[in-house]
Amino acid sequence: MVFSSIAFLIYFLPLFLLVYYLSPQKLKNYVILLFSVAFYAWGAPKFVFILLAITAASFYIVKWMDFSNERKHKKILLALSIFINLGLLAFFKYANFFVDNLNQIFETFGYNAVAWTKIILPIGISFYTFQTLTYSIDVYRGVHKPLNKLSNYVLYIIMFPQLIAGPIVRYNSIADQIVKRNETNNDRLLGFYRFSIGLAKKVLIANVMGSKADEILSMDFVTMDATTAWIGILAYTFQIYFDFSGYSDMAIGIGRMIGFKFPENFDNPYTSKSITEFWRRWHMTLGAWMKNYLYIPLGGNKVTTSRLYFNLWFVFLVSGLWHGASWNFVIWGAFHGFFLVIERLFLSKLLIKAGSLIAWFYTFFITIMGWVIFRIEDYGEAFVFYKRLFSFNFTKLDFHSDLQFSYWILIAILFSFFTMLPKGKEIQQKVFYSNYSKSGLIFGFVIAFLLLFLSISSIATSDFNPFIYFRF
Repeated sequence: MVFSSIAFLIYFLPLFLLVYYLSPQKLKNYVILLFSVAFYAWGAPKFVFILLAITAASFYIVKWMDFSNERKHKKILLALSIFINLGLLAFFKYANFFVDNLNQIFETFGYNAVAWTKIILPIGISFYTFQTLTYSIDVYRGVHKPLNKLSNYVLYIIMFPQLIAGPIVRYNSIADQIVKRNETNNDRLLGFYRFSIGLAKKVLIANVMGSKADEILSMDFVTMDATTAWIGILAYTFQIYFDFSGYSDMAIGIGRMIGFKFPENFDNPYTSKSITEFWRRWHMTLGAWMKNYLYIPLGGNKVTTSRLYFNLWFVFLVSGLWHGASWNFVIWGAFHGFFLVIERLFLSKLLIKAGSLIAWFYTFFITIMGWVIFRIEDYGEAFVFYKRLFSFNFTKLDFHSDLQFSYWILIAILFSFFTMLPKGKEIQQKVFYSNYSKSGLIFGFVIAFLLLFLSISSIATSDFNPFIYFRF
């Protein structure tokens, strides 16, 4: 089950909110937990039992680690917790990838391939793993005490609003909210407003962009003209942003409706003026996780210059692999890591001298080039597509041939870049982060209800509703 499905919007979410709000305070966490298990079981009925068993084991390992007074004993238990959870991720997400590559090597040297039954990837396994790791490491570091109740820990790990597509919630930022929180009517309305905006971004913009991207990127690249190629990759550029940020908005909105304040995950990334800035704005919770649990343990900035550059590049190599078990994701991570390194070396100074417009154009261009690698898994096909992009055999744009796409790509451009203007930033601040008056809340509720109605209508009349992040 995904947020942008009729089953979730018409049945699951209303029933959950009704039961949650009618339940006494002491039972609210159990209500979230029960619905979270049901939510995950809907899409992975067999894996949910493994998930719960591993989660329970992790809880007690960390509990024993916290009780221990011996540093060596603590390290062993931390290592065990990390091994179990990374092992789970490696098996379900990367075993097929490993065996496929191993078989290619065997076949190259004339050996028989290894017999292997393909493993189905459970939804949200990467987000689950990051949550369990941050809990173990934060408790080991003494950042926060562990939770006392197993049910509260399971709730933190598999809470359905942010389990399948983030944002990645660090344990120390939410621990106190799990134990005690109070949602107000203001929270409920703002949460509903944020959820509806996210749903509209996903359904009304991302799905339209995705339909066009799939149509073009399934064509024969050899005969494709440059105009079609650019429309295809621009459609995908906006699809992946509005799809992912839309899911994050929905997660933040649901969390707000039940008293949780999840961290922001996107901050207008396409307005960035360097790749370094882009990664401070895109999937911010992943960037923060990588910084705190990989980059800093590797030495961070407190190493030699050459090691610092290697650390940066390596972190993005891992980040690429996190996005999917395929070589194109690894290359995509290395691609971004390369530009981060050269910006540290010299390019940042040149971009500052060049001015904001050129710096923005460079960043957006490099980002689009990266999405080609991200979207097209076959290297040969990706190379041909790059050639089509720069073939310069442009044809005249025909906006009337697909009015729906033409209309929504203009809206996508508007919402991607309007904060580059001072007034745009002011509007965003008022819409998302300011306190509303009573009349403002009523107006926001009307807008949210209208967006919800339009989104549900769109889902009901279309069979195109992809979920990009199923592989994560």
